[in-house]
Amino acid sequence: MFYGAKNGSIIIENTEMDYIVFGNGTKSLIMIPGLGEGMKTVKGTAIPFAFMYSKVAKEYKVYCFSRRNILPQGFTTKDMAEDIYFAMQQLGIEKAMVLGVSLGGMIVEQLAIQHPEVVEKLILTVTIARQNDTVQRMIGKWMDYAKEGKYKEIMIDTAENSYTEAYLKKNCWMYGLLGNVGKPKSFERFLIMAEAGRTHDVYEELEKITCPTLVIGGRQDKIVSGTASDELAERIPNCELYIYEDYGHGLYEEAKDFVPRVLNFFGE
Repeated sequence: MFYGAKNGSIIIENTEMDYIVFGNGTKSLIMIPGLGEGMKTVKGTAIPFAFMYSKVAKEYKVYCFSRRNILPQGFTTKDMAEDIYFAMQQLGIEKAMVLGVSLGGMIVEQLAIQHPEVVEKLILTVTIARQNDTVQRMIGKWMDYAKEGKYKEIMIDTAENSYTEAYLKKNCWMYGLLGNVGKPKSFERFLIMAEAGRTHDVYEELEKITCPTLVIGGRQDKIVSGTASDELAERIPNCELYIYEDYGHGLYEEAKDFVPRVLNFFGE
């Protein structure tokens, strides 16, 4: 199988937590995706992820964790971080490089604060330490759409606010797919995750993140704002900051040097 790619799940309380694993390296790298995972877990995506991140798979054993399948009401980013910690213990991962994107970044902030001993190095991508007007407006809008069952509107709005105009024009074919693939049976899980993102605040605790950290942001970010990364980097000790001036929230897909930048930082 491609880079040993396989799907798995961990039992947590009365439900399961899906994950994928791939890669040939001896060191562990954990990737935590954003709010889009609220619509569909990573189950069944091991081979596509291994293919997409083949450069990473050559150097690391990569784990990508979903949130638990059934989320209790009021579940927070801190609770989600505790699930990641539990999964690491179950899989025998003592310490790992950790990368979080958007909501995933909020979760791994909590992981690094609550369990610093398991995070060797940390990359926070297009994420926040605390709330701002941009985040509140965007997540609030998606929650309203979700309550009305408007899946297509969520997907199109997310795309239009994540990518550059050039990228959207080049990939205009995907508009026919948005809203027609992967629609969840229920939006409840998405809404719980969205609320966790909308209430996340670790600004006063950022100094507890002691591992080497790289914050990556996009100046044109319309979802978390173009200054959220600056605020993060100012508060975290031993932190580097890199801003893509011409990209927004989807920079991790658009910027050709994103993966090399990740590998360079983790490999330093």
